[in-house]
Amino acid sequence: MKNDNMKNQYRINEQIRVREVRIVGDGDSTVVPTREALDMARNQGVDLVEISPNANPPVCRLIDYSKFLYQQKKRQKEMKAKQVKVEVKEIRFGPQTDEHDYQFKLKHAMEFLQEGNKVRAYVFFRGRSILFKEQGEVLLLRFANDLEEYGKVEGMPSLEGKKMFLYLAPKKAGVAKKSQQARDREAIEAEAKETAKQQVEEKPSNGGLFANAKISADALKKLTETEE
Repeated sequence: MKNDNMKNQYRINEQIRVREVRIVGDGDSTVVPTREALDMARNQGVDLVEISPNANPPVCRLIDYSKFLYQQKKRQKEMKAKQVKVEVKEIRFGPQTDEHDYQFKLKHAMEFLQEGNKVRAYVFFRGRSILFKEQGEVLLLRFANDLEEYGKVEGMPSLEGKKMFLYLAPKKAGVAKKSQQARDREAIEAEAKETAKQQVEEKPSNGGLFANAKISADALKKLTETEE
C-alpha cells in the first residue's frame, strides 16, 4: 500500500498533459515541448517523470521510474534515520519526598536528559497534602537547579488539579552549564585536595611518625643487645 501511494504521487509519460516541461539533470535544465520530452525519454529507454508539478513549467526528469522510486524511498529512509526521536520521561514526587528518594530520581532525570529526552517532573498531592503545595514548588525548583547542567526549564512549576508540573528539555551537547551544586562540590573537592597536599608537604623529611617509631625501636634493640 505504501509503494502504491508513492507511485500515485508522481505523474509519468502520457499522464503529463501540459504543453511544455523543464527537463533537469546533470546540473543543467532545458524547457522543451512535452511531446519532445516524451520522444527523448523513449529514445533513451527511460521515463519522463514529473517531480515538481507546481513549477512553471512543471519540472521533469528523464529516468527509469523504478529507479526513481527506489531513490526516493532511500532518501526518505535516510531522513527518517537522522530524525532524533524525543521522548518525554516522567518523574513523580510526593510533597514530602525524602532525600534518598530525591537523589535516586535526580540521577534518573540526568540520564534521561543526557540521552536527549525531555523530563516532566511533577509533585502529586494526595488528599489534604494539597496544603503543602508551596513545599512541592520548592522541591521542583530545587530539582530544576540541580539539573541546570543537563537541561533547561521550559516553564515555571504550575499546578494542574492535584499535580504540580515542571518541564525540562535537554541542553545541546557542548553548551551545558554547571549547576551551583556541581560548582560547590568541585570547590570542596579542590579544597580537600589542597589540604591533603599541604599535609604531605608538612610531614618530616625523615618519614614522619612511622619512621620515628622505627628508629626508636631500632635504638631500643641496640640498647638491649649492649646490656646483654
